[in-house]
Amino acid sequence: MAMRQTPLTCSGHTRPVVDLAFSGITPFGYFLISACKDGKPMLRQGDTGDWIGTFLGHKGAVWGATLNMDATKAATAAADFTAKVWDSVSGDEVLSLAHKHIVKSVNFTQDSNHLLTAGNDKLLRIFDLSNTDAAPQEIAGHGAAIKKALWCNDDKQILSAADDKTVRLWDRTSMEEVKTLTFNTSVSSMEYMADGEILVITYGKTIAFYNALSLELIKIAEAPAPINSASLHPEKDFFVAGGEDFKLYKFDYSTQEELESYKGHFGPVHCVRFSPDGELYASGSEDGTLRLWQTAVGKTYGLWKCVLPVCLDNSSESECGEP
Repeated sequence: MAMRQTPLTCSGHTRPVVDLAFSGITPFGYFLISACKDGKPMLRQGDTGDWIGTFLGHKGAVWGATLNMDATKAATAAADFTAKVWDSVSGDEVLSLAHKHIVKSVNFTQDSNHLLTAGNDKLLRIFDLSNTDAAPQEIAGHGAAIKKALWCNDDKQILSAADDKTVRLWDRTSMEEVKTLTFNTSVSSMEYMADGEILVITYGKTIAFYNALSLELIKIAEAPAPINSASLHPEKDFFVAGGEDFKLYKFDYSTQEELESYKGHFGPVHCVRFSPDGELYASGSEDGTLRLWQTAVGKTYGLWKCVLPVCLDNSSESECGEP
């Protein structure tokens, strides 16, 4: 008999959760930030989902959120036409960066000195966080709102996905477009994995893997339902995806075979990401919750102590991290 997947449910948000991101592994563990339409991004302990704090200051829906590698800084993108940088230890707002339209995406360089932003005004902006008086560098080229923008190739290049049905690769120094991928529908999500330079793109029911430097297709998989987000395991053994049918799907990366599917959310899944150690993946949903799922069901890890078959009788979900 297969062991039952018991997700940890992280409450606290009052509107749909639309983005999430993990930090790297720090001396204090790793951390998870969530972006929500309630305008109140939250920081949690990554392995347990325990609530640490809420970043207060935005006056509209928060569409994007990220942490730097050591989890000392957070950045958020919002509908109030700002991106904000936060001290994630104290929770204090450090910078508010004005934009001309809704901001959808934020991403730190590896040294945390520059912030890449993008959104509905179709521009990529690079802010120098050590010289906040300087105007940001701007890169134009997309023909519609940008959903996601990420540093890649040791921060020498930028990847962007937009509603113009393209994913584009840009050179940071020349600020010129290097290559473009065109799709027959809008890209719903994009994840970049530095180890192996892999780009994960979702559109429609498709999960596609590309070489991030050449934008050459590596492999492609089809899911049973429209997918909003996908994430590749750090060891590249599995990938997970979630979308419109409320389910989380786990696939074998080598064969693209569907291994498992779980329904825990009560609304479409908007975002899913593996933790930096690969032991769990987090999902955020229209239902206002985040859920943490074990990669290897039945393993003792974080709040999961269930290793014996007797635990299968316990069908209730674990609760974690309510502020």
